[in-house]
Amino acid sequence: MLKFTPILLALLYALAMYRFSVWRTTRELDAQSTELADPRLKAMTDRLARALDLPRVRVHIYEIDPVNGLAAPDGRIFITRGFYRKFQTDEVTAEEMASVIAHELGHVALGHSRRRMIDFSGQNALRTALAMILSRFIPGLGVWIANGITTLLAARLSRGDEYEADAYAAALLTKAGIGTGPQKSLFEKLEALTTGAGGKMPAWLLSHPKTAERIAAIEKLESRWHQSLP
Repeated sequence: MLKFTPILLALLYALAMYRFSVWRTTRELDAQSTELADPRLKAMTDRLARALDLPRVRVHIYEIDPVNGLAAPDGRIFITRGFYRKFQTDEVTAEEMASVIAHELGHVALGHSRRRMIDFSGQNALRTALAMILSRFIPGLGVWIANGITTLLAARLSRGDEYEADAYAAALLTKAGIGTGPQKSLFEKLEALTTGAGGKMPAWLLSHPKTAERIAAIEKLESRWHQSLP
């Protein structure tokens, strides 16, 4: 029984972390967000809504500076204030912003946003169990090795989700008559838009596929669509 104690403790820790993370995320988003009210962007979200046969697509502004978009576990879509400023200064077009919203809608539709919260808890559980076990055999290095393994696993899972959300967005944008051009042009801008003043790229971008690979994946998808046409 004692040999299973680290695993049981890790599972209990994962459950507690999951519940706490959902509560904290929801509370923070509620406190720091307002619904987006921009006529130019509403025209874009209305096109997405019609393509999805929905009455509307609701988007919120999350009051933080980093350039990002996100989908909450409860299905809400957020654009950060920093990203919205890029649109206001014409560094990002309305169509490019629509591609971000479509991408986040993909995360919701494909279950990524809720699963990521579970994955986060599972990764913490795995990290805790590995650290406890490895530290018995490799004192001082067990925690470092456990962190490395779980970080690599998380990055791989995240990149897979991004490709899937990109494909969903490409299909939605095409159906809405916006096309994938804005999606690809935004990819080319992302590194410059998200790199901070110190020249350091944010950690979330490192877990995303490379720009050229994302564009190539969309073009491959488009090629398959064209080949399937009668």
